[in-house]
Amino acid sequence: MELRFVGCGDAFGSGGRFNTCFHVESESTCFLIDCGATSLVAMKQFGIDRNAIDTILITHFHGDHFGGIPYFILDAQFFAKRTRPLTIAGPEGLPTWYERVMETAFPGSSKTKQKFDLHLEELEPGPSVRIGGLDVTAARVRHGKPEGPFFAYRIGVDGKTIAYTGDTEWVDALIPIGKKVDLFIAEAYFYNKTVPLHLDLGTLESKLPAIQPRRLVLTHMNDDMLRRIDELDFETAEDGKVITV
Repeated sequence: MELRFVGCGDAFGSGGRFNTCFHVESESTCFLIDCGATSLVAMKQFGIDRNAIDTILITHFHGDHFGGIPYFILDAQFFAKRTRPLTIAGPEGLPTWYERVMETAFPGSSKTKQKFDLHLEELEPGPSVRIGGLDVTAARVRHGKPEGPFFAYRIGVDGKTIAYTGDTEWVDALIPIGKKVDLFIAEAYFYNKTVPLHLDLGTLESKLPAIQPRRLVLTHMNDDMLRRIDELDFETAEDGKVITV
């Protein structure tokens, strides 16, 4: 299984990086984790076959994680000529947020009938559910008002596990989400400055003995973190980077 960081940047383009979007290709399926506003541009730059994507998992509805959905959908309809079914799954409220983001980007587009089957799946925190060949466990995290909603994910596919914190300050729910996964992708927005709603590397490092991931990759870093990359003892994401899981 291969994971490509289509985009690993924050909302403000720190380091000139694309917004968050991870492309995962396994033997049985192909999916995205998040689809930020710049994701279609990045996918085309990296030569990714968008029509092969079965599922898009959304962690939350901020533009740098969800804002690429209108461009993906309209490209699929008019240019990529998609016929394959597509599932978009995310926190509760997804159908309302889908209509909102489509209408904001292209008024009237939410009412357009696609030439492919589109399924919007609302997820809840709790036990694992099966979506598009994936075993998906969602956990509530904190990146704004508690009702957010904001999710972290643990994803099982073809005998491998990937976890992603999403954007969040530290919450203990991240321990079972990341426990001994094959790949743990974690926000490290700040170096050692603890602030509400975002995760810093110092806090994350103190929690790693409880999580014990087999591999850790830091993402969603601000300019201060990016300046420190060469000093870090941890692997970091960059746009286009490919990881074999």
